[in-house]
Amino acid sequence: MWAKRPEEIIARSTLFWLLLTHFALVIPLADKTTPWSLGISAICLVWRLGIFFGKVARPPRWLVTALGIASAITLALVGSQIGLLNALMNLLILGYSLKTIEIIDKRDVRTVILVGYFLIALNLIDSQGIGAAALALALVWLNTQALLSLYLGRSKSDYLSFKLVAQSLPLALLLFLVLPRLPPLWMVPSLKSATTGLSDEVGFGDISKLTRSDALAFRVKFDGQPPANPELYWRALVLEDYDGKHWRQDDGIKLWEREAYMLGNGRDKPAAAQALSYEVIAEPSGQRWLFGLDVAFSASSGVFNLPDYRLLAQRKLDGRFQYRAEAYRIPMDASLSEPVRQLNLSLPPNSNPRTRELARAIWQQYPSADAFLNQVMHRFSEEAYFYTLSPPPVGSAQIDDFLFDNKQGFCVHYASALTFLARAAGIPARMVTGYQGGEFNPNGGYVSVYQYMAHAWSEVWLDGKGWVRLDPTAMIAPSRILDGFDAAFDSDESYLADNLFSPHRVKEIPWLNELRMRLASIDYYWSVWVLGFDNERREGMLNQLLGSVNRSRLIAFVISVAALILLLAWQAGILRLPPKRPAPIKGFLLVERALTDIALPRAPGEGPIDYSQRAAMALPGMQTAINHWIGRFTALRYQNTGHNKDHGKSAEKQFVRQSRRLARAIRKQGTLTQTP
Repeated sequence: MWAKRPEEIIARSTLFWLLLTHFALVIPLADKTTPWSLGISAICLVWRLGIFFGKVARPPRWLVTALGIASAITLALVGSQIGLLNALMNLLILGYSLKTIEIIDKRDVRTVILVGYFLIALNLIDSQGIGAAALALALVWLNTQALLSLYLGRSKSDYLSFKLVAQSLPLALLLFLVLPRLPPLWMVPSLKSATTGLSDEVGFGDISKLTRSDALAFRVKFDGQPPANPELYWRALVLEDYDGKHWRQDDGIKLWEREAYMLGNGRDKPAAAQALSYEVIAEPSGQRWLFGLDVAFSASSGVFNLPDYRLLAQRKLDGRFQYRAEAYRIPMDASLSEPVRQLNLSLPPNSNPRTRELARAIWQQYPSADAFLNQVMHRFSEEAYFYTLSPPPVGSAQIDDFLFDNKQGFCVHYASALTFLARAAGIPARMVTGYQGGEFNPNGGYVSVYQYMAHAWSEVWLDGKGWVRLDPTAMIAPSRILDGFDAAFDSDESYLADNLFSPHRVKEIPWLNELRMRLASIDYYWSVWVLGFDNERREGMLNQLLGSVNRSRLIAFVISVAALILLLAWQAGILRLPPKRPAPIKGFLLVERALTDIALPRAPGEGPIDYSQRAAMALPGMQTAINHWIGRFTALRYQNTGHNKDHGKSAEKQFVRQSRRLARAIRKQGTLTQTP
């Protein structure tokens, strides 16, 4: 049977740093933690605080064990719902929290601190921004501070923790710049979190909900001058299937997406010479679709070029994703196959009869596709239609109610109506969703696109022109397209309603807006130069420094830099070994550890002689050996043996050997006699 470990006195400063680290670690992980896991973690933190202030006792071991087993079983049952990685993260947080309240010795403290380092790394799986990196660095310092306070005084540990973290940064930077990015041995399971942004199913009112959010969707850096706002139509989804209420992706498109691995690139690069090149950094969305202008093509790894001229990521965007793309202003599908034509002419039977009748009437008067579409577009601008973020509800005949009764809607209302009218007149048409416009940041020279810029428009197929974009919003609310979403709706109550303290609300205050832009630029450059520092950029940097890079030059470079760092560390006194411990102290510590292992630790402030006398009383069978041993210790430690150094060294070696034999004998006996 295992012996019960003796309780050690842990410095209050160590417990303070542990509790502070616990709180600072769990808060950033709260959005990835189940409510009950977060609740147990909070209870453990409060309970440990109670122990810290002497208000409550430590919980019994059976309670902690039962909570751990119950938590593991619960996570195993709900793992498929929250995702494997989320389940493992919750399990680690629970283990970290439960271990905190049962700390009894330094070994427990070391275990908690080690798990803390793992939790810091887990926090960087789906968030690698500069803010997350700064938070991780601060957490590393806190955790290191807790570790050092376990062995050093408070003032020494405060300074040394800063020193250690600061000294590790140059080495970390060197490894970051030199080491190649190796592909993973296995796929990390995705964090199961709510998807953000656009959906592959759109109904009236869906996109208008995104106008309540100021979350960043993606950022774009153009090789030249960015296009004007009216030209920034970022295609994300093509919706061709309509059931009378919702527009969805056709099953054929979904099949393309599922078979993207087998399709390879899906289509060849356009032969046109003129192209607009740009680089995109997409934010995590939990989806795979990417964003491109016009006929988009990307040669970046992990990006598929779909036959409908969209871009698709190989994996769901659980983190920031960077890719390059080109935009070609060439016709989309100069010819149209019969199945695709019929798909884009289909309408639900007997749906929206008034809209069908309107299409027939306009076609009779304007019996050509161009004239028909021009008349429909002018109808939106000439009649009393209104563009609003909060349109009134509609009935089962949605488009009829919108066109003839309410006459108030958002981009989806108008795009749905135009697409339906075109199909009713025999013109192939489909809805496209994505984003329109962007905010140019002069500090970084890039364009930011936010969720509230989500948009829907129509594409119609015309002979000799292919798919042509038509946006009714440009007729109803031209300022939305010409000047951007902010200029058109900054006074609307629904605009950014989910974030009353959004930084976008301070655009009218020049110095605050400038601060917002500069902070955004810092985050952008972090994404480009740190998160985007791949093997290609690493090799380019090394080629500039070393010329043509080969293995021998790279090894020589690494050795030279490492030697320089070691030399500087030696000069600063970092690598110098501590003074050698005297032999009497070494022997005494051997016996002290043996006594501690059998539950006879040395009390704070207890001298060596008093400690040995207490040990001799607790181990009567070894009383003579202990008394002889402590006599040798006091003679070597406190008496002057400088007159014969050789004799002194020989005696010290004999004392260390004697101490080892005594320590083995103490552990072998291992039974204490109760002393009054």
